Amino acid sequence: MLLSELNPRTEMSHFSDLQGNEDSGPVYVREKGRLSVAGSHCPRIKTPPVRLFSKGFSVELCVRQGDACKPKEKPFVFTYTEQGSLRYSAKSLFTLALDLIADNIQHVDSLLGFPEQVAERLFTAAESRQQFCHPHSGLAALRKFTEAYGDLMLSSLCLRGKYLLVSEKMEQIKSFRGLHVLDLSCCKLGDEHELITHLSSEAMDRSGDCGSPLPCIRFIRLRELYLKDNCLSDIGLRKMTAPVRVLRRGLGKLSLLDVSCNPDITEKGLSFLLGFKELRFLDISDTGVQDSVLTCKKIQTRTGLVQSKKPLPQFDESSCRTEGWAEQLFRQWDDLVMSAIKPKKTFPSRTAAQHFYGKDKGTPEAETPMLYETPAAPTKHLQFYRPEGAPNPPPAVPQPGHYPGKRLMEDKNVSDRGSSQPAKKPRVALTADDWDLLNSY
Repeated sequence: MLLSELNPRTEMSHFSDLQGNEDSGPVYVREKGRLSVAGSHCPRIKTPPVRLFSKGFSVELCVRQGDACKPKEKPFVFTYTEQGSLRYSAKSLFTLALDLIADNIQHVDSLLGFPEQVAERLFTAAESRQQFCHPHSGLAALRKFTEAYGDLMLSSLCLRGKYLLVSEKMEQIKSFRGLHVLDLSCCKLGDEHELITHLSSEAMDRSGDCGSPLPCIRFIRLRELYLKDNCLSDIGLRKMTAPVRVLRRGLGKLSLLDVSCNPDITEKGLSFLLGFKELRFLDISDTGVQDSVLTCKKIQTRTGLVQSKKPLPQFDESSCRTEGWAEQLFRQWDDLVMSAIKPKKTFPSRTAAQHFYGKDKGTPEAETPMLYETPAAPTKHLQFYRPEGAPNPPPAVPQPGHYPGKRLMEDKNVSDRGSSQPAKKPRVALTADDWDLLNSY
């Protein structure tokens, strides 16, 4: 009931009449422009504040399935204080820009001239996002780093016994052109493997050139090569040393070479190794050498290497290990390959059947196939080293009075044209790259 037109006396009489009636409800009185409840001490009516949303209302940020980044989580770093409360702080602009490039590394054209300190963090960020595991863009993204940073990406690579990893990641391994130490022992590659050909190709023959007009000294030639137990023969050594002997390029800067445990390598194949004039360590143990005394004398005369009476530490299995930015990347690849070929467990029913028929269960090591086989200790020890202070031998140019036995054989071959043809046959067997380089002159 609104009493707006009554006089004060009428208002008071009506209020006294209605005071005893509880069912009439509150009585509103407007006096001097103010509205109030009759009998209340509050001069104004208090209304509750208006809420935009209810108490149970909440907001949740939804990201589409196609969006690669998460705008809600990435700009913040969540940590805990000493009291145990959650605290978040905003990421720096540099970190946000680095994450953006790492998410889209496949769209980067080149990294030549980019600072090394920033490039290392960029590679780590891209690796954590598994950008190099994509079947289409992973290899292209990896080559952007290897072309720009060379041995910083990987200076030493140990693949001893990991022939499955070599087979699965062949193109990725070939993209690392800054290697100066490579261990391929116990990989069973053989003479015709493409990785053996790649080692002496023009891609590995880098010395201070990265293909950029900017100064670059990261690309160096291979210095140490381990090819122990790889089913190599004289044919493989001839192909591998052809660029050194004919074109003076390829593996000519080798200082350490291990071709042990290759029984198909004979004295003829070892003669191809005499073109490596900078060798300081050589291991030909357990090869097909018949006359070891004559071979040792020939190697010492032509290269200046002296036979070691005891095993050299340079040829120990722990002397080579993987080093560089991509070290963790190779570990991830190795774990993926090993998990893919993990042997299945023997079922209990099969084990019970074997026990019932009297067959031994066998040890777990006997049931699991050996993936990384290591050859036994060498029985024919033939390791060579260059003494300290001994100079490198001069180029192999025949001088009058030297090697009289060889000069007599050469004179005899000149007079006999039938025997001269086999002597020239190995020089004709050149690769297509060798012929292209010869034609360019």
